[in-house]
Amino acid sequence: MENSIKNKISELKAEKNAVILAHYYTSDDVQALADYVGDSFYLAKIAKQSDADVIVFCGVSFMGESAKILNPNKTVLMPDLSADCPMAHMVKPGKIDEMRREYDDLAVVCYINSTAELKCQSDVCVTSSNAIKIVRSLPQKNIFFIPDKNLGRYVKEMVPEKNVILNDGCCPIHAAMTADDIKAEIAKHPDALVVAHPECEEEVLLLSDYIGSTAEIISYVKDCDRNEFIVGTEVGVAYRLREDNPGKSFYFTERLPCCVDMKLNTPERILHVLATGENEVIIKDDIIERALVPLDRMLDIAK
Repeated sequence: MENSIKNKISELKAEKNAVILAHYYTSDDVQALADYVGDSFYLAKIAKQSDADVIVFCGVSFMGESAKILNPNKTVLMPDLSADCPMAHMVKPGKIDEMRREYDDLAVVCYINSTAELKCQSDVCVTSSNAIKIVRSLPQKNIFFIPDKNLGRYVKEMVPEKNVILNDGCCPIHAAMTADDIKAEIAKHPDALVVAHPECEEEVLLLSDYIGSTAEIISYVKDCDRNEFIVGTEVGVAYRLREDNPGKSFYFTERLPCCVDMKLNTPERILHVLATGENEVIIKDDIIERALVPLDRMLDIAK
């Protein structure tokens, strides 16, 4: 990254009282210039707590939407409005209404990786770092978990007292990793621990020594006395892992788990939206009002 780009971004941030938030899955140079880097839950909290007038959200569309819902009076900009998450759309129309008709005692639990419209139809949002805690705390026996079947299945295993009903959706990046991919890395690095995200398929999680959200994986690795890790999540997390653990080694599957949409965020595009105000996230007031309820409930329960 050119120093001139970095300097111009710094000047515009000061001029416009802007803050840059970046997800762990963005590129190294984006994470390096961000004010805050984290997973969806952390960034949602930071967005709500920030006193900035402008939030530049380096992530995918549902993240920018969540930031706007939590901060309706602030300007939220995205470096690239086309950066999207396929999983965020993976609930069939009418499915939620159908489940509510079928189950009286039902809570619709919506992974934050979802559209604003889906959040409007949900009782509470969750992230991978707080899903177990929140589902366990709900008074309802029946839980319709949307949209990710893999995280939903993991929550179902961890909270057996609930009847967790799964939806047929997934993260294409995590779901593409196979047991054979992980076994190949284990064969090459027999002393390495396997750490994986619960968005992975069950066959991958069964081979894992630790399962957790991106932030939990980062924390686990930092505190662990082992020096080699096979990482079952998006490759962008390598930046923080290596920054925090200079003496440790990290291995990813041969078919790199890379989210192309996250990589659409670049320093050049951050500079462009700060300079022009383009790519503002616009959401209708009624959508904001309805989607804010499950997001606020998530933040309150997860405190």
